Amino acid sequence: MRLRMEEFVKSAQSEIVSALESLDPTHKFRTDAWTREAGGEGISRVLQNGKVFEKAGVNTSIVYGTLPRAAIEKMRVNHKAIAPNAESLEFFAAGLSLVLHPQNPMVPTVHLNYRYFETIDAEGGCTAWFGGGTDLTPSYLFDEDVIHFHRTIKDACDKHDPDYYPRFKEWCDRYFRIPHREETRGVGGIFFDDLDTTEKDPEQLFSFIKDCASAFLPSYIPTVHKRKDMLFTEHEKEWQQLRRGRYVEFNLVNDRGTQFGLQTPSARVESILMSLPLTARWMYMHEPEKGSREERLLGVLKKPAKWIGSDAD
Repeated sequence: MRLRMEEFVKSAQSEIVSALESLDPTHKFRTDAWTREAGGEGISRVLQNGKVFEKAGVNTSIVYGTLPRAAIEKMRVNHKAIAPNAESLEFFAAGLSLVLHPQNPMVPTVHLNYRYFETIDAEGGCTAWFGGGTDLTPSYLFDEDVIHFHRTIKDACDKHDPDYYPRFKEWCDRYFRIPHREETRGVGGIFFDDLDTTEKDPEQLFSFIKDCASAFLPSYIPTVHKRKDMLFTEHEKEWQQLRRGRYVEFNLVNDRGTQFGLQTPSARVESILMSLPLTARWMYMHEPEKGSREERLLGVLKKPAKWIGSDAD
């Protein structure tokens, strides 16, 4: 599984970067291949100050080594199968992650991450699981774009289990909530963690995450084509920057992946913080105008909507 996961994340990275570069042929991704002193390697591909994307990152990492006690304790909160008294664990992790921050406020930010993780205890016992998901963070709501995103993801989930989409959509809404703001980061998607053999056979789980990753481009690229050349005002750009401030708050304060990455020995900080936007904004006591599009977005973020299905809002 290790070699197959490594091959998958590298292939998916190349496919996604190629598709994104086709949106803006005048700007290319910088390719930064790196090695980790404590074990492993990765490829960070980042574009900054493009015509379509202010900042875009598509990363792969294949790392291994020893987890310290602090990292194990954080991981056990969501992975109970890990030995509770282990002082250290050998681990292997392979993943694909991306975050795209567009220039135009009418184009939503999007995030994706799919990963495979193993831990090996002192007796050689192996615990392995898959995790990941994808979610959309618009500054301005276009319902049809959000519905298209969710429907495309749901179709990928339904190929494997009809319970996956509603279950992982709810999980996404819970996970990407910013507690100190009492709102979600965006309009959701799917999120899952700790999918192991108690869930399904490893081959089925691997097939599931591959199908989810394959759904990304058709879920997002049509929206970029539709919105990237729309006119916008200085006020709308300012609102986008305020929403990016919320994105930063979640990633630095609440995101488990960021926290775990920074606690991993020999962490590559530049790749971990690739998800942060190039620019963001904070304004004291800012409130959107009553009845505005900005206020409508906040209402959805306070109470996540059901975007598809018979009970969709």
